Amino acid sequence: MVKVATIVGGAAGTLALMAVIMGFFWFFKSCKSFSNRASETGSSDPSTLTEWNRGVGPSSSAGPSLYGPQGAKEFMLEELEQATKQFAESSLIGYGSFGLVYKGLLRDVVVAIKRHPGIPRPEFVAGVMYLSEIQHRNLVTLLGYCQEGGSQMLVYEYLPNGSMCNHLYDTGREAPTRLEFKQRLSIALGAARGLCHLHGLKPPLIHKNFKTGNVLVDEDFIAKVADAGVSMLLEKIEEASPSYTSSVNIFRDPEVEVLGSFTETSDVYSFGAFLLELITGQDEAMHINYMGSNESLIQWVQSRLSCNDFVDHRLVGSFTMDGIKDMIKLALKCMSFPGERRPDMNTVSIELERIRENEMEMTTVKSEGTAKIALGSELFASK
Repeated sequence: MVKVATIVGGAAGTLALMAVIMGFFWFFKSCKSFSNRASETGSSDPSTLTEWNRGVGPSSSAGPSLYGPQGAKEFMLEELEQATKQFAESSLIGYGSFGLVYKGLLRDVVVAIKRHPGIPRPEFVAGVMYLSEIQHRNLVTLLGYCQEGGSQMLVYEYLPNGSMCNHLYDTGREAPTRLEFKQRLSIALGAARGLCHLHGLKPPLIHKNFKTGNVLVDEDFIAKVADAGVSMLLEKIEEASPSYTSSVNIFRDPEVEVLGSFTETSDVYSFGAFLLELITGQDEAMHINYMGSNESLIQWVQSRLSCNDFVDHRLVGSFTMDGIKDMIKLALKCMSFPGERRPDMNTVSIELERIRENEMEMTTVKSEGTAKIALGSELFASK
């Protein structure tokens, strides 16, 4: 098998880096805006977010069997304790922004239960009722809640394949999944559609914490965005809004620190970082330096190209040069500065669908992906 170093590297020293710089200059200066088409996401009642902000919950909802007649089901602490074997360590499956996450069997349905310390608050119920009404095939469904025993708990549908972190990073516990390029494109497209739906609500719902760990996949590897609205919920129920730390976070838009607020473009930036991780197959939060400009982003990519370590080795033979090049360009466009230059999530979804369709057509006809030596600079050459 051809090593990935021969696929994404090959250009030596200064010559390769100069080519990359020229390619990025071309990209940021002349990248054409993608076409705008109607969103293909589902729908949700946009008025409920405004009502939530006023402290009023939605009036009705229809959903999965665990739902109550007025939306999300209110569960008793005893039910959740029984479902998780008294919140045993063996039931613990993770930790997120809302707290510890447990796997449980609730009324013959496998669920994920997130537990956050807190006293009962009406704002919590209003927020949960609103979030439970946001229905989309690419969003993790919120089924119910509980406010007992000094905790506030959220009950979600359980996705058996977990987050994309399990399938990209080498955790040491089990080998990462060998997802081919077309599969990663499909997962990226699903996540993009989930974010697009959130941004399409009126007013828009900003995720604020989109990252690889919040992209879950079901048994068919259909992507679903997790924790939608949780950041806003925490701001509503905590005594003080969460402070924004200055620690390095590849997914957080540097402009948030400057402007002091999140916008749709902040989510787009985070999505661009997610695309980079799909391309590299690595936890970039562990390696990347702080990026606050196009120049610093270029410097980081330069360093990866100079080490012949940019495209995930597991993608060898599963992509076309045009496909991987277009995906890299889209990731960088999502992370452009200033934020107003970034595409919206509907445009990102359309572009990902185009890349996937082209990739499907090319690899089906040729029955193979890229397996030739390619200079790193070729990834950024104009067509």
